[in-house]
Amino acid sequence: MKSVCYYNVAILCVVAFVLVFGGSQVCTEAVTCSPLELAPCATAITSSSPPSAICCGKLKEQRPCLCKYVKDPNLQKLVNSPNAKKVASTCGSPFPSCSS
Repeated sequence: MKSVCYYNVAILCVVAFVLVFGGSQVCTEAVTCSPLELAPCATAITSSSPPSAICCGKLKEQRPCLCKYVKDPNLQKLVNSPNAKKVASTCGSPFPSCSS
């Protein structure tokens, strides 16, 4: 039971991280905001593993949603974690400034 909860928390952390730390991009299509899109980043956020190219791509894709994730009490701690910031930095995606 604890491993299932840990896995869910890890996924939420990864999703939040990707949304908050995604790089700038010009979008011609609307992005569907879904923290689950950041699941490929879960391992990198919860361990010392480097982020994959897929993780970095998803992080950049979810960039327009990051401030929404930062404001979500369920995702906030994961998105603002030191590992999430490290993953964002490694992916070349700066941490956004989100107004209240």
